[in-house]
Amino acid sequence: MTRRALVLGGGGLTGIAWEWGVLTGLAEAGVDLGDADLVIGTSAGSVVGAQVANGLAPRERYEAQLLPPDGELAAALGRGMMFRFALTMVGSRAPQRVRQRIGRIALSADTGVTEADRVGVIESRLPVREWPADTALHVTAVDTETGAFRIFDATSGVPLVRAVAASCAVPGVWPPVTIDGRRYMDGGMRSAANADLASGYERIVVLAPIPRGIGPMPGTFTQVEALRRESEVALLTPDPDAVAAFGKNPLDPIRRAAAARAGMIQSSALVEQVRKVWE
Repeated sequence: MTRRALVLGGGGLTGIAWEWGVLTGLAEAGVDLGDADLVIGTSAGSVVGAQVANGLAPRERYEAQLLPPDGELAAALGRGMMFRFALTMVGSRAPQRVRQRIGRIALSADTGVTEADRVGVIESRLPVREWPADTALHVTAVDTETGAFRIFDATSGVPLVRAVAASCAVPGVWPPVTIDGRRYMDGGMRSAANADLASGYERIVVLAPIPRGIGPMPGTFTQVEALRRESEVALLTPDPDAVAAFGKNPLDPIRRAAAARAGMIQSSALVEQVRKVWE
């Protein structure tokens, strides 16, 4: 039996919206990625993945992206924070050591938002808040203290909302999320999509709003190249119009509707590529 995996990468609010646009356009063209055996969600992709794996209709979730972004908190990575991130690349380039240094930023940053409030925002994005029963869902995060990579799933004993909130905890922007006494940050600190987790699946589709790696973080292109040695893989990344729709700040809720529409428009050019891999 052929096993299929859907990988949904990070990319902020615009990444969520673009992914829903693409998924909706594909589904309405007859290519429904919701029947994946495994869904892997990182950061923004964990929000989308939690809903895809629970069987929510893409069109409904797409239309939600077009509504005014009430309840969303605007944020941005300022120059000062970007400089602090750059400093984490100084010294040992071992990936886990770099993640430890980023974790220290996450723990010390004054984000102006409480952990409880941030978890509440994530909860508001999830119409279904339980782990899916029929589809394997993997949600990624990183331990702020050790830099260790963590995969949450239905067997982890962790509420889905907290797992997704941890995966979306951009260091320096949002507070880390506490799970079993540990504090976790964005799973994109290991890789923007963590596509390598789909290894072993025969057919794989990867949606990567931010495909390139930073420093020692492996980029999605590199991971997909490795997957293609054994699997059929379609890698979907934003086209120039979608990149323009995202704007300069992927965390700006005002850009959400434009990003969703861009994903929907782009999907028509992706249908045959995805169909060939998926079916």
